[in-house]
Amino acid sequence: MKIPENLKFTHDHEWVRVEGETAVVGITDFAQGELGDVVFVEIETEGETLDKGEIFGTVEAVKTVSDLFMPVGGEVVEANEALAASPELVNKDPYGEGWMIRIKMADEGELDGLMTPAEYQKMIEA
Repeated sequence: MKIPENLKFTHDHEWVRVEGETAVVGITDFAQGELGDVVFVEIETEGETLDKGEIFGTVEAVKTVSDLFMPVGGEVVEANEALAASPELVNKDPYGEGWMIRIKMADEGELDGLMTPAEYQKMIEA
C-alpha cells in the first residue's frame, strides 16, 4: 500500500495535494482497498462552496456506498469527469488518474489540521 510523501490526509481516508491555491482530493489506497471494486462515483457539487467536513459526493463499491468529505473548505471548481465512464480508476490509480475533485481553498490554514503521511500510516495500523 502506497502513502505518498507529498500529500496530507484526513481521518476519513481522503488525501489532499496542494497545487497553489487549489487542492486536489481523492481517497487513499487504503480506502479503495477496504471498499473493494468501485463501480460508481457521484459528485454533484461542482461549482458549490462547501465547508470542511461537508459531503461532496459518494463512492459506490460492490459492497457498500460511502460518503466523501471535504478535507478543507472551499469551492469545488472541478470534478474528475473520467470517473463517470471509468470509476475503476479509483482502484487502479487512487493518487493519480483516480482523483475526485479540485477545490479552490477558502482558508489554507485548514491544511494544518490534516495528517502527515507518517501520522496517517500510524492511524491505519492502529
